[in-house]
Amino acid sequence: MPFLQALGYDVFNPSEVVPEFTADVGTKKGEKVDYAICLGGKVAMLVECKPANVELDINHGNQLYRYFSVTEGRIAVLTNGVAYKFYSDIDQPNKMDDRPFFTFSLDEMRRSDPVTLERFTKAAFDVDRIVEEAEKLKTQSLLREELRKEFAAPSEDFVRLMAAKVHQGKLTAAVKDRFQAHLVIAIADLVRDMVTERLTSALNVSSPPLAQVVSPAQSGNDDHEQIITTDDEIAGYRIVQAICSRIVAPKRIVMRDQRSYCAVLLDDNNRKTVARLYFNSPTTRHVATFVGKEERRVTITDLTDIYALEAKILERITELEGV
Repeated sequence: MPFLQALGYDVFNPSEVVPEFTADVGTKKGEKVDYAICLGGKVAMLVECKPANVELDINHGNQLYRYFSVTEGRIAVLTNGVAYKFYSDIDQPNKMDDRPFFTFSLDEMRRSDPVTLERFTKAAFDVDRIVEEAEKLKTQSLLREELRKEFAAPSEDFVRLMAAKVHQGKLTAAVKDRFQAHLVIAIADLVRDMVTERLTSALNVSSPPLAQVVSPAQSGNDDHEQIITTDDEIAGYRIVQAICSRIVAPKRIVMRDQRSYCAVLLDDNNRKTVARLYFNSPTTRHVATFVGKEERRVTITDLTDIYALEAKILERITELEGV
């Protein structure tokens, strides 16, 4: 219930969040699904809940599977309150897939999860768009799981594939075993290096060039003595800079502090605002993103919440680069 409420649905409106939803299916009369989410009087999503100590699998979604073909909903959610699995009908129309197209866990939230979950909110819900993206998400999810298995214990096929790229000669059993051991170590080193690079980019351990952070005095602000740039503002700027570095050189992202907000600019141009950090309030903090001249503020509770705005920030950079 709190999860559905967080997505913007009115859990106290029984016509929007319908508990114990019933639809007769063949010989199964009176069988119920825990919740049906209805929008515009039509079923948008079906939700089946299990105890938190249950390891979820498709066998727990029998009701979902049967109801999927007799309702208008094309999104089904199987959850134990910790893990959430989202299903659709990618493989065969009007038949729920055996594998989810999106899975996330409250115990292991990925940085991309909040962005994906936003598509399921009441305000943004568009079933056609969700289903269109579902195939991509499902493929990426399956590939990620296979890569996870290969990285933990490389299969013989994977070992042969990689060995063929760096080894000349016959791949004997002894050579294969040696390459398998080397491959596990190489993968671990690569992942560690990639994490280190990402952290270094975000935190910018080395001192940045002066041109990257513009003080109020440098910008010609006569009231600069009344402006104090806080550590949180600098850290927030570094996160935005790290996100932008996927598209543009980090040195092009500049911070300029003002009285009421801290601006993050592209090319030190106040007409090219990437984001604004409203961190001066002692109780609430906001981060603003832009679409054209429209400013959209989001409340954050932790600096890492800025990563959830990655898609909007990158869209802004793309927009500014096209101007």
